[in-house]
Amino acid sequence: MPNRLAKQTSPYLQQHADNPVDWYPWGEEALAEAKRSNKPILLSVGYSACHWCHVMAHESFEDAAIAKVMNDNFVNIKVDREERPDIDQIYQVAQQMITQRNGGWPLTMFLTPDQLPFFGGTYFPNTPRHGMPAFPELLKRVRKFYDDNPGEIREQGAHLLDALGRMQPEGGAHPSTFTRAPLDAAAEYLRGSFDAEYGGFSAAPKFPHPDTLELLLRRHASTGDKEALQRATFTLRKMAEGGIYDHVGGGFARYSVDAEWAIPHFEKMLYDNGWLLRVYADAWAATRAPIFERVCVETAAWVMREMQSPEGGYYSALDADSEGEEGKFYVWSVDEIRSILTPEEFEIASLAYGLDRPPNFEEHAWHLVMARSFEETARLLETNEGAVPAALASAQLKLRAVRDKRVWPGRDEKILTSWNALMVAGMARAARAFGRKDWLESARRSLAFIHIALWNDGRLLATYKDGHAHLDAYLDDHAYLLAALLEVLQADFDVKELEWAQEIGDALLERFHDAERGGFFFTAHDHEELIQRPKPGPDNATPSGNAVAALALNRLAFLTGETRYSDAAAGTLALFWPQLQRSPAAFGTMLAALEEQLTPPDTLIVMGERDAFGPWHKLLDAAYLPGTITLFIPAGTPGLPPPLDKPARDSVNAWLCEGVTCRVPIEEPETLRDALELPKIAPSL
Repeated sequence: MPNRLAKQTSPYLQQHADNPVDWYPWGEEALAEAKRSNKPILLSVGYSACHWCHVMAHESFEDAAIAKVMNDNFVNIKVDREERPDIDQIYQVAQQMITQRNGGWPLTMFLTPDQLPFFGGTYFPNTPRHGMPAFPELLKRVRKFYDDNPGEIREQGAHLLDALGRMQPEGGAHPSTFTRAPLDAAAEYLRGSFDAEYGGFSAAPKFPHPDTLELLLRRHASTGDKEALQRATFTLRKMAEGGIYDHVGGGFARYSVDAEWAIPHFEKMLYDNGWLLRVYADAWAATRAPIFERVCVETAAWVMREMQSPEGGYYSALDADSEGEEGKFYVWSVDEIRSILTPEEFEIASLAYGLDRPPNFEEHAWHLVMARSFEETARLLETNEGAVPAALASAQLKLRAVRDKRVWPGRDEKILTSWNALMVAGMARAARAFGRKDWLESARRSLAFIHIALWNDGRLLATYKDGHAHLDAYLDDHAYLLAALLEVLQADFDVKELEWAQEIGDALLERFHDAERGGFFFTAHDHEELIQRPKPGPDNATPSGNAVAALALNRLAFLTGETRYSDAAAGTLALFWPQLQRSPAAFGTMLAALEEQLTPPDTLIVMGERDAFGPWHKLLDAAYLPGTITLFIPAGTPGLPPPLDKPARDSVNAWLCEGVTCRVPIEEPETLRDALELPKIAPSL
């Protein structure tokens, strides 16, 4: 019989609905049962695309004998970390404190009925191996320890709560003390950690770290640092050539298991691709490198083809596994590729994708990488360079048609507000750079869905699936949505979207802001009480909600004239200032917010008849101006706030405002080009 998880919206929880484990979702029923029975809680946290979550489920949670040990000794709670990031982040930190090891998923934590953790880990095997005990034996030992040592557990819990409290940012700075020192220190750190051979800033496994790449691109724009641009674009190129990028279907996998970006952990997450789409669009605007345009075109196509629901919202993820094997959907044999392509296409594809080299995945399997550039492939084949991309484009379509007939990885079809907002921002930025109205329309469909299904009378919800929206939204949902709205406004101004942005900004201040100490809590003031209420500041796999809020609210203040937004932004930077000074490279997005505190963003308002905007769009849309908010506002637009309400004129005029000071109106695009010192376009890299 299905357990309590069968009625949940999370596909991850639904994957465990037929387990013999007596699972509960997190909630009052489970917590009350733990207190009634005085059983410890076994908290298992994961997500639907997680490979090792699947492994532990098959080994342990589907095993009736192991399930009996779990049911007899624990109240078992299953949590989707994507729906409940508030729970996940607390117990990830607690696990690291208790075990002194890195966290991850599946997260396996043992709690008292009062939710205090006393032991934990990540994946545990069903039999002893790799120095880890068998899960059923571990369960028995944990339960015995719980029964025999209540005093020690209480004391440890008190120490852990104290340690969690000390992790909160301490503040104490004033905006007048802000300097560029953390920006310079981060750049110096990234200089030392840069992998000059393969790109990136760490050894294997390698993650994309879009915050770092954005930081370097912005540094080049603000200071002219050519080395910063080179490090960012070299890394972006190596990622685009590697197997972390899907050369058949578009889009990026979560990370690479090797230093060369060749073999990924094959899950494809919406949030990675939304953030990376924006970064690649910016990199193209800064360099005009064709490879960055190709990544944007193919990734946007993948998103619209495979990840956008008929209702408009974007789905969350594609699994790493299919037919029980990680990567099976994505890898090829040479004979299979040869049978699909023409001899001419195969000759080109073989060299470009490295099929003439030893297999890179398994004994007879290749995962496609760009082993040779178009130029090198053409030179080796003594053919026209233009023939290579044309042949590969044809090959790509043929390979995808065959791949689409395979057994697909699972798709997590829940729609998360925060991740949708990241993709909306990415699609809108790329749409503006490349003049793609279809990409902007895709972004607006997602926004419309959020407004209809997840925004209810001024309150935002976090997740939706199968007609049901629930869970109060978190800081990230609000901050990312505000930032996405500001990005869409730059692509195509709509005063109603500006009004919605103000509503989101007001919700951030009313429901999440700490007016006394500064910054924003991850959960709202009326959220369920957990053992900690953090204020996260560093970027993680997704950008810091506090950092995005500080950046977006400061920009919103310049558009609306409402200083309460900029005051909250400055207070957030002040709260995190000591941490920024100690570990600046961990705060890429916060450093962008710092930069715009030190040098307020320019506001560029182009106003006139919409039909006459063409030359101005041509000048501005594809320019890389990270410190400028550009708005094209049709003349006569009602309801504009004072900073945007410029006087109507007979022709298109541009108002370039530096902070709160605006220059005289500019009447010609070429005059504006000179004022902005455009083009600041580096040679194609």
